[in-house]
Amino acid sequence: MKWVECPRDSWQGFGRFIPTEEKVAYLQRLLEAGFHSLDLTSFVSPKWVPQHADAEAVLTALPAPEGHEYLAIIGNLKGLERALKAPHLTTVGYPFAISETFQRKNLNLGIEESWPVLEELIAQSQGLRFVVYLSMAFGNPYGDAWEPGLTAQFVECMRQLKGLSGIVLADTYGVASAQTIAQTLQAVAMSGGLDEKLGLHLHSRPENTLEKVQVALRAGVRWLEGALGGIGGCPFAGDELVGNLATEQVLPYLAKQGQHTGVDLDRLPELSGQALLLRTQYA
Repeated sequence: MKWVECPRDSWQGFGRFIPTEEKVAYLQRLLEAGFHSLDLTSFVSPKWVPQHADAEAVLTALPAPEGHEYLAIIGNLKGLERALKAPHLTTVGYPFAISETFQRKNLNLGIEESWPVLEELIAQSQGLRFVVYLSMAFGNPYGDAWEPGLTAQFVECMRQLKGLSGIVLADTYGVASAQTIAQTLQAVAMSGGLDEKLGLHLHSRPENTLEKVQVALRAGVRWLEGALGGIGGCPFAGDELVGNLATEQVLPYLAKQGQHTGVDLDRLPELSGQALLLRTQYA
């Protein structure tokens, strides 16, 4: 079972800058606890995401990945150029929205304009793994057309792109129900099937988390993402309890289902406390 821990997502909305050395110390503790895949920074303009202005410094201070996955988000060619020069990075993630409105808000490009940009970015990625985060995969707040079959169509188009390492369906809006997730995964399965290259980045209230995970497992998904403390997630939801899937809630449940991630579960309470402490200090 692949679990991607997402401190980048947790931290990017904090109001105060976390010192680089504190970020690195936290990330090293995650590695020591057995986390394999980390979404840890982004190469975007510091004007828009000042929290990750130290992306290069964070990666430089980390140990060589040695089989681990270090992922950073990019939004354009300039971001990719920075990523290619950074040490230790293994993977880049690129957000691509099903919603025309959100794609323009997020990347200042329409969907049709974005396809050739995506193809160029993949072509220029020079050995880095390239993952697309399919934003607004479960609906949007703008009134743009959406239904499960539309997500399946985008997934099928993405799968035709040579060099793409994975596709992650993202509940950017934060309102996907277990039923919506099930319907969307069924549409994707009917269109082209589900495999290990398809992941889910969901947001949820704590009381709804495990039913969503259960739906994903039943559908055959073996790639999930979240964050300790459930921190971060969706600025659109209008509900402060909607956040990333809480790692300390999900990983023990996965283990009970026979799905193991390699993480030391006994370390989760300690690590969750450290994540929440960072939020208290810097959010």
